[in-house]
This record gives sequence, structure tokens and C-alpha cells, in this order.
Amino acid sequence: MNDIDEVFRRLAASKFRRRFRLQGRELAYLQTWGLPHVMKQAEELIRRRVAPEVVPNDGRQTPWRNHPVFVAQHATATCCRGCLQKTHDIEKGHALAAAEMTHVLAVIERWLSSQLN
Repeated sequence: MNDIDEVFRRLAASKFRRRFRLQGRELAYLQTWGLPHVMKQAEELIRRRVAPEVVPNDGRQTPWRNHPVFVAQHATATCCRGCLQKTHDIEKGHALAAAEMTHVLAVIERWLSSQLN
């Protein structure tokens, strides 16, 4: 698993990842409900959609919008197991361990926090 600062250096180098921003409904949702509430939702979304050993529709399971966590997942390459492997060095083929889950949520939280500023 890569260090979070290293992950954000890699994300900053990606033209694709840099283009994501919270706007409109997603930004309003985060501002209204607050980061702690959205992070509780993030934990459940990651647990159901990315953390299992076998992910149905891997690579297509994360919508592009309609929730700030979905946008954050694409911005941080935590949207599917392939992106987790490529950017975060978290291998496919096993359920996410507690440390890996903590890493994914920390990356999402850091990105969401940056969108509030």
C-alpha cells in the first residue's frame, strides 16, 4: 500500500484525476450534511462496492455523480479494484483488510476536505 502523500503526488500528475471537482448538488450535499456524516456514508459505500473479494461489475460499479463520495472515488482512484491496484498498490483478489479500508477512507476524506476549502 502506498503512502497517502505519494498517492496524492500520483493523482496530481494525472490529467484525468485532476479534472474532478465537487460542484452543484454534490458540493451542496457535503456542505449541508458535513464531512463526518458523508464519511460514514463513504465507509458503507466502500464496504459494499469496493471492499469485497469479488466485486460484481468491477470497473463499472461506481457512478460518476449524484453523491460527493462517488466523485471523490474517481478523483482519488478508489472507484474500483483496478484503480486501487494501479494507484494505491492494493492488490485484487482479496477482501480489503482493515488497514487498506482505513487507507481508502483517509484518501477520500482528504480529497473531500480539500473541496470544502
